[in-house]
Parts: sequence; structure tokens; C-alpha cells
Amino acid sequence: MFRPAYFDNNATTPLDSAVLSAMLPWLESQFGNPSSRHEFGRAARRAVDEARQRVAAAVNAHPTEVVFTSGGSEANNLFLKGAAAALKPGLIAIGATEHPCIIKPAAQLAGQGWQVRHVAVDGSGRLNLADYADALLARPKLISVMTANNETGVVQDIAALASAAKPGGGWFHSDAVQALGKMAIDFRDLNTAGVQAMTLSAHKAGGPKGAAALILDKRVDLQPQIAGGGHERGLRSGTENVPAIIGFGVAAELAAQRVAELSVRLRVMQAKLEAGLSALGARIFATEAARLPNTSYFAFPDLDGETLVGKLDREGFAVASGAACSSANPEPSHVLRAMGVAPEISRGAVRVSLGAGNTESEISQFINALQLTVGRLQGLTAIAV
Repeated sequence: MFRPAYFDNNATTPLDSAVLSAMLPWLESQFGNPSSRHEFGRAARRAVDEARQRVAAAVNAHPTEVVFTSGGSEANNLFLKGAAAALKPGLIAIGATEHPCIIKPAAQLAGQGWQVRHVAVDGSGRLNLADYADALLARPKLISVMTANNETGVVQDIAALASAAKPGGGWFHSDAVQALGKMAIDFRDLNTAGVQAMTLSAHKAGGPKGAAALILDKRVDLQPQIAGGGHERGLRSGTENVPAIIGFGVAAELAAQRVAELSVRLRVMQAKLEAGLSALGARIFATEAARLPNTSYFAFPDLDGETLVGKLDREGFAVASGAACSSANPEPSHVLRAMGVAPEISRGAVRVSLGAGNTESEISQFINALQLTVGRLQGLTAIAV
């Protein structure tokens, strides 16, 4: 019996049952404030500390390097704005395909005396190394390059990029939100290479919305962006979201345990999906680059992506036409624009992002539904012409 298939895991993932079980007591009988001195508060503090240890262990960081935030966007803003507030204005270098929660705070800092340079990417979405080397000559004070792109799934060589930037003394940050649970992450190795900060988010890896973290080298001096009671090493004041943080800890631990097996299974499904897409005449973006094993970004000539997404939704398949955080923006993807994709092609872009709950049977059903849907839409396009 057919059931709707969820193919939008880069937007958010289903809550893992083990994560929900761990959270439930903290939504019911365990309600203490972690800053309170009585037993209710002490129990909450112990639970938050345990979650911090789990998140740290999942990416080989030290618990004291984990700063909890409400989401990846807040963590990215905390790094950029917090670092900028602690330094004299200079150059910020960011990848041209960064998430808007890096691009927009950088643009805000440009109005406060900072210069911002968008480092170019090639046609497959990989950072242009010649342009990056040129940017490093200007000795940027802040650098941010995402580990894995939310639209294309392209994976950057963060260790090599950070190592190249290290002699310049700038602070290097990577948005690793899409990487958790889909590829191995070792903050200690990255830190040795020159990465000072990294962003993670719970809901991209089987955890709840509302919990994320900035993994931060303690030698980096950030100015807090939320002032108050001095929570999170004084970097992020506000009563902790205890249930979500506990869920984050369990989700991160499970993600690290399962990543090797899951990535292999996802890669098999991705290959099957893309063979079907190619047979239907789709253009698949970034195939020459290293990519996450779950992400396929494609377009059909002369078909509108939003229209195709809507038709597929009615057929029982949840896919995306781009970044969920920017779904209100009707403009073509800035990621594809940076890759040199023509607007008439990028407007047709559709993203499939697979997760642990997907099956090869769903892939077959999707290709069949896509073939019928594309055929109908192309027939309508031919009549309109």
C-alpha cells in the first residue's frame, strides 16, 4: 500500500523515537530551571551537562567548547557578529554559496565598517581555489565556508581551506549543519588544521527543532549577542531549552553511531535515484563534486521547479524547490547562480534529500510518478508554445 514519501530531509528530519523518549520526562515531570539551586534545578543542570558531553563526543570536541543556541541561524550569527564585535573592522571572506544566515549577517556587518568578499565557486559548486588564495592575500579576519551545501550537497575540503588560511591569523568558521549524521565530523582534527568554530543543528539529524550549537575554540573571544544572566559561558544568555537540548544530545550520539552504515545505504539510494533522473532527461547539478550521500539537485528544461514540487506533493512525494529557510523568496537559487547556471534552468531546480527512513522502493515509486508528472507538464508546455 502506497504511503506519502518524505524526501526533504535537508529541511528537517523526523524526530527519532529514542530522542522523543529521552525528551518526554523533561516535558512532563522534570521541569526545573537549570540555574535553580534546588534539586529540580540541579537535575536539569545535570541533564544539560550530559547532553553537552554527548554533542561534544559526537564530533570529537570538548564539552566546554559546546555553546548551545536556539538554531543554526543563531549560532552562525553568534560567530560572525560576536567575532566582529571583538575585533577592529577588516575583511570577512565567505563562500558564494553560503546559507543566507551567513550571507545576511555578513552584509549587515558591511554597514558597520567591515568589507565582505564572496569567494567564487566553480560550475560544480566547489570553492574556486585561485579566488580563495587571492582572498587570503588580503588577510581576512573572519572566514566562513560551509562544510556541506544545503541545496547541492557539495562538500568542501574544510581542513585544507582552514590550513591555507591559518598563516593569516584569521578566525575560520564552518557551517556544518547539513553534515551531522551524513558524514564523519572531527572537530579536533579540524581545529588542529585551523578551524576555530563550527555550527551544528539538532533537527537536521533526527533531533528536535529549537536546539543547536556553536562548537567554539575557547581561545576565541566572542562578544555575546544576547545579554542577560550569563548562560553558556556568558556567550548566550537565556534559560536553556532543556527538553530540546537533551534531545539534541541523544540525536548527536545516535548520528555519530549510525553515520558509517547510513551513508552507505543513502549512497545506494542516491545512485538509483540519479540513474532514473538521467534516464528521464534531468540535469543533475554538482555531479563532479564530492557530495553528501543523500542530496540530489536537478532540473528539467522548460519546467518550473515550484510547479513540479506542487504536482509531486499531490502525488505523495515531499520534495523541495530550494532552501526551506528561503522558500518565500521567488528568485532563482543564489547557489546555482554562483555556479553559473542560467536563470531559466535554475528556476526549474528541485531538491531530493533522503533520510534514514527512506527505501529503495520509494525511489522506484518516485521515478515512476516523476516520469508521468514531467510528461504531463512537458505536454502542456508544448501546447502553450
